[in-house]
Amino acid sequence: MARRVAVVVFPGTNCELDVARAISSLGAHTESVFHLEDSLGSAEAVIIPGGFAHGDYLRTGALAQFSPIMESVSAFAAAGGPVLGICNGFQILTETGLLPGALQKNAGLKFLCASVGLSVASNRSVLTRTTTVGDQLQIPINHFEGNYICDRETLAQMKANDQIVLRYTDNPNGSLDDIAGVSNEAGNVVGLMPHPERASAEILGSVDGLVLLESFLAPL
Repeated sequence: MARRVAVVVFPGTNCELDVARAISSLGAHTESVFHLEDSLGSAEAVIIPGGFAHGDYLRTGALAQFSPIMESVSAFAAAGGPVLGICNGFQILTETGLLPGALQKNAGLKFLCASVGLSVASNRSVLTRTTTVGDQLQIPINHFEGNYICDRETLAQMKANDQIVLRYTDNPNGSLDDIAGVSNEAGNVVGLMPHPERASAEILGSVDGLVLLESFLAPL
């Protein structure tokens, strides 16, 4: 299990403590890394949590790509290190180019906060490698811009490379091909709109998020 996890914090991030609690419950040590820092230290994994980085001005997550820490995150990912972006973190990873596609406003232009069904579409990623394709999970969403899009060529390439990690069982936001989460081609960088940290204790209504977080923390 990865014991040292860097949780990257931007102005407007608001889920870092939730993520830290969920990860700590699995035995990992977390350290918050502010976006102006230029090093991840001795981190063995990186998580970019949800929130509203830089107030979501311009496009959601667009300003975050220019923060100094993202150079270190990109280098860490290029070296094969596990990187996870949750909700706003997913948006940031697409803006940075670490993941394909983009996120736009939900169909119907409504903010969504609900528990949704997910189906594991690939177990070739760091987030799902201990799962079985077809596994069903119940995990909350909390977003206004979670509608995943990409061009036809990118979608075809992702399907060919098994990069679609999670799909909604009942699409809540209009995402192309019911996509809830994707990986890079190598499988070590993953982004998803649902919040696994909010499904990490019985009191929260589901522990299905732990299935994904345990997979993310498992040794490479």
